[in-house]
Amino acid sequence: MRRNLILSVAFAALLVIAAPAYAITNGQPDGNQHPNVGGLVSPTQYSDGTWLYCTGTLISPTVFLTAAHCDEGTAQVTVTFDPAYEAGDKTYTGTWHADPLYGHDQSDTHDIAVVVFDKPIKGITPARLPAANSLSNLSATQQFTSVGYGAYEVTNQPGGHRYLYNDVRQVSMGTLNAINPTWLRISMNASTGNGGTCYGDSGGPNFLGTTDIVAGITITADAICRSTNVDYRTDTPSARAFLAPFVTLP
Repeated sequence: MRRNLILSVAFAALLVIAAPAYAITNGQPDGNQHPNVGGLVSPTQYSDGTWLYCTGTLISPTVFLTAAHCDEGTAQVTVTFDPAYEAGDKTYTGTWHADPLYGHDQSDTHDIAVVVFDKPIKGITPARLPAANSLSNLSATQQFTSVGYGAYEVTNQPGGHRYLYNDVRQVSMGTLNAINPTWLRISMNASTGNGGTCYGDSGGPNFLGTTDIVAGITITADAICRSTNVDYRTDTPSARAFLAPFVTLP
């Protein structure tokens, strides 16, 4: 399925929104600002000439953090860290591991996964994870840096909305809307100066402010990527329980 837009019925009902996530909106090309953010490469090219279907973050030399709903049903997956991917660019191969509890709980969908690379990635400094429960008391003005390879624009055509992709890593800033024990909700309303995520940004990082701390994983948003970016917190007991066998936690 294009850009891995699968969500459980229970999760969709819980969020009361139309679709899962998504690509950078109201942002700009990231260039080399976040070299530890990569894209999952499809084995076959899409009809628009692009290749990337989800995003993620290197969190150790051998571990790449992403979303469980990015599962394409294959044990081996391919990742690029190129800021503007083209066929033939360098890629890395690893083994897919999703949280086995994914989709089993309405209040915590465990939508988290990692790719464990066959060999350590050299020359890229991994991002950091937050300390346990360190995000619970964030200020209402807290900002987040969202990075991903998803749709950079949504047009409104006579036949409906069209999502435009170019396999370029992009970045934007958004402001905290709300937080609960599992989710961060971040404004991406352009009228208030915010940007956010769209289809193809799933699994990508939402860094705490301008730090390299991955506060949340992009999971879903409104269907046309204009209102709220919804992200799975990485400081919770469930996220940390899944990650502990793969990385050293702060």
